[in-house]
Amino acid sequence: MTAPETGRGIAEHRAKHAETAFRILHVSTGNVCRSPITERLTRHALSHRLGSARTSGLIVESAGTWGHEGAPMEAHAATVLTDFGADPAGFLGRELLDEHVIRADLVLTATRDHRAQVISMGHSAGLRTFTLKEFTRLVRAIDPATLPDPEEAGGVVERARALVQAAAALRGWLLAPSEEADEVYDPYGAPITFFRSIGDEIHQALDPVVTALTGVPAPA
Repeated sequence: MTAPETGRGIAEHRAKHAETAFRILHVSTGNVCRSPITERLTRHALSHRLGSARTSGLIVESAGTWGHEGAPMEAHAATVLTDFGADPAGFLGRELLDEHVIRADLVLTATRDHRAQVISMGHSAGLRTFTLKEFTRLVRAIDPATLPDPEEAGGVVERARALVQAAAALRGWLLAPSEEADEVYDPYGAPITFFRSIGDEIHQALDPVVTALTGVPAPA
């Protein structure tokens, strides 16, 4: 789950990776709290369930709508990741750019405002951009038997693409019970106890998503 080669044009990258990779982009505000936690928990869960070899086609990244370019993640965010056994090392914040949205096959945002900001950037992002909790709600309603077999060659990537299409088709039918239900609130500046509660929220929201992506349930 490494970043793409630098120095290549967006169109070239899309052509090279369109069939062999699936890119997940997590978006929050500063890219130092919520989206780093979500990025690294996603990477950890995918590796834990699939092993390193089978995750090579799944690229997980993050950025912020007001991203602190080059900044480390908040110390409490790193602590939360360590609590879950995930690796916070080497993270650097990024400002959300057009190229990040163009390259992404799935954009998962912390809030509805972030989702709106991503969609407003264009690039036909509407059908592949969801809040994290919105995507979780939609994924729960999808019959996994209708998705490609992850055991087949290229199956995990094809399964991920099919999952996004199925979720987009359900949007509008499965509405949130409240506006707050699709939000992951910002813990920036809060004590570690609030960071841990946000980490738990993110972890719980990610579990059914990773299960649907991989076809592998979380270990008991």
